[in-house]
Amino acid sequence: MNFSVLALSMDVDPQALDPGATAWMLAASALVLLMTPGLAFFYGGLVRMKSVLNIMMMSFGAMGVVAVVWALWGYGLAFGPDSLSGLIGDPFANFGLSGLTSSIGSKAAGLPDMVFIGFQATFAIITVALISGAVAERVRFGPWLLFAALWVTLVYAPIAHWVWGGGIFGPTGIIGSKISALDFAGGTVVHMNAGMAGLMLAVLLGKRLGFMKDPNIRPHNMPFVMLGAGLLWFGWFGFNAGSELAADATAGLAWTNTLLATSAALLGWLFVERLRDGHATSLGAASGAVAGLVAVTPACGFVDPVGAILIGVVAGVVCALAVGLKFKIGLDDSLDVVAVHFVGGLWGTLSLGFFALPSARTEGGLFHGGGLSQFWPQLLTALIVTVWSALMTTLIGFGIHKTMGMRVSEADEHSGIDVTEHAETAYELLMVGGSFHPGDPHAAFASGEADVTRMESPVANEPVAGRALS
Repeated sequence: MNFSVLALSMDVDPQALDPGATAWMLAASALVLLMTPGLAFFYGGLVRMKSVLNIMMMSFGAMGVVAVVWALWGYGLAFGPDSLSGLIGDPFANFGLSGLTSSIGSKAAGLPDMVFIGFQATFAIITVALISGAVAERVRFGPWLLFAALWVTLVYAPIAHWVWGGGIFGPTGIIGSKISALDFAGGTVVHMNAGMAGLMLAVLLGKRLGFMKDPNIRPHNMPFVMLGAGLLWFGWFGFNAGSELAADATAGLAWTNTLLATSAALLGWLFVERLRDGHATSLGAASGAVAGLVAVTPACGFVDPVGAILIGVVAGVVCALAVGLKFKIGLDDSLDVVAVHFVGGLWGTLSLGFFALPSARTEGGLFHGGGLSQFWPQLLTALIVTVWSALMTTLIGFGIHKTMGMRVSEADEHSGIDVTEHAETAYELLMVGGSFHPGDPHAAFASGEADVTRMESPVANEPVAGRALS
């Protein structure tokens, strides 16, 4: 996103309302907001039955906390006037969005500022929600909400200011005045940032009980996973194409590249599965699609369709291989946030050094005559974002964990975090004679014995095969 250029480069009054762009951006904002409930379904299907409500609540909780923080001071920190030499924006310049309710064109020509603010709020929301997948099934809900508020304030907002808000990477910033890093829709700000935060929290909080030992730690509802992946893919068109902040040819390019890279990554992931494991899975298809979406996010408006396909194929292969590393190093990144979002975001960011088309902002990538001139700014940006996210996430998580206690007790984890944190269960099932029957929702979960591999069919009590539903 290059807001200042976009706002000034048009031969029209930037403060004159553009109805077409406004309508498109309102729709794009709604699409991006839908991604967070989509993520809740995606994550909900990946966890065990006794944890599905909690992981979905972590996404919905992020929607509540981050939106309020964004309106009060988060937007100012990210997109307000430079403060502290561009390290942050001024949180008091428009505290509570004062003075912005009717202004037009300060970020994009013809676009009401409130539309831009809402669009950016949805990015902040899903970035926080993404982190939850790395620590699924072991985080207390109250401390999670506090973490969300502190993290979006101290980690997300400063990085957004550096990359998109005119801070240190802006045209007059410490780094931006010398080099020009590209991030069309959030490879660094969203995905690498969330992936590194997830890694730090997963290390800080430790492994789930039974990790790599209990065969019942597995996805409990693959239709949820597929539905969530579909909603994410659908919403991502608003995420990427909307980041142009206009209804124009570049938005169309970003839309098409989003489709192509995602499709290619899906095929790449399935190819790895088929070659390595002998079969292609629905989980692989869903994960591959998300990996492609992540990787193309920073590049979608800067590369051609062939470049998008190549970015997607590599993302599908590399992220599929990265997932296996967590078992080799004993990292309980529960839902593969690091392997998909950090690795995928890093590849997408660096890929611009190879595939970027020549433009007013870049000489182009290696394969378009620019040599490695664009690769080094991409690498430097990735390193700075990684270090800041790792350091600040560790400090925030450690502080909360040592004061409030961020992880649930072993007894609560064994019983099921849905019951202990929310006094609810997702399914009304009762363990009777080794099989589940409709009935009391708490009995099986409270006993910690809801780990079975057979369910009783509601039709003529015929047993049906199924995954372990723990």
